[in-house]
Amino acid sequence: MMMMMMMIMMMKMLIIWLLLLMLLLMMIMVILLLLMTMMMMMMVMMMMMMMMMMMMMMMMMMMMIMIMMLFFGGETYRL
Repeated sequence: MMMMMMMIMMMKMLIIWLLLLMLLLMMIMVILLLLMTMMMMMMVMMMMMMMMMMMMMMMMMMMMIMIMMLFFGGETYRL
């Protein structure tokens, strides 16, 4: 009788350990997935930022050219 009880207890312990291990694995997998998604998001954000920077640079260049044209146009007109 005592042996049976011990066996049952051992089985229970083993099952609990297995469940815990499974949970840990699941957690690790979830964390990895989250990290991957975060990395992807970061990449996308970086791309967006780069695009925005390029757009801003283009706008600045256009503005500079416009100002230069206006300025020089005014100068030539004065002459």
